[in-house]
Amino acid sequence: MKKLVAIVGMCGSGKSVASDILESLNFKKVYFGGVTMEKLKELNMEVNPQNEKLIRENLRKELGMGAFAKILLPRIKEYSKEYDTVLDGLYSWDELKILKDEFGDNLKVIAVIADKNIRYERLLNREIRPLNNDEAKSRDIAEIENLAKGGPIAFADYYIDNNYDIETYKKRLLAIIDEI
Repeated sequence: MKKLVAIVGMCGSGKSVASDILESLNFKKVYFGGVTMEKLKELNMEVNPQNEKLIRENLRKELGMGAFAKILLPRIKEYSKEYDTVLDGLYSWDELKILKDEFGDNLKVIAVIADKNIRYERLLNREIRPLNNDEAKSRDIAEIENLAKGGPIAFADYYIDNNYDIETYKKRLLAIIDEI
């Protein structure tokens, strides 16, 4: 089986950076947030933090806390047969359990962590979907309380401290991938 890696972390920690690096190494990416974006487009809703939260939480009310893993499982299975695959944005404990039931120890979880003030500064300055500090804090709380996001971070196989420069970050990520 090919490498299957889930990148987890709070908003602004650097999950997408890790996924982009792995994509540059020919990993296929499955972006969990893409489910939300597709649903917003389908419903002709504006992309903003409130609508994104509404869609995420409604999907989980409808399909359970493992909703995104259930929706994306066929794609993950297909990709992982032929390609090293990175899962960008796995959120909930139930999603992790569904994927661990399917892939067992073949699925490795990498948590990207960063100090809250650093994450919030990144979120404020990012080009795509920037968040001010109040929005970032609100999203953090909602993801912890409503989406059970803490479990996958706490139970990760590997950790990357992303409080420093990009080269230190990339070096740690590549060391983990070599180990896997």
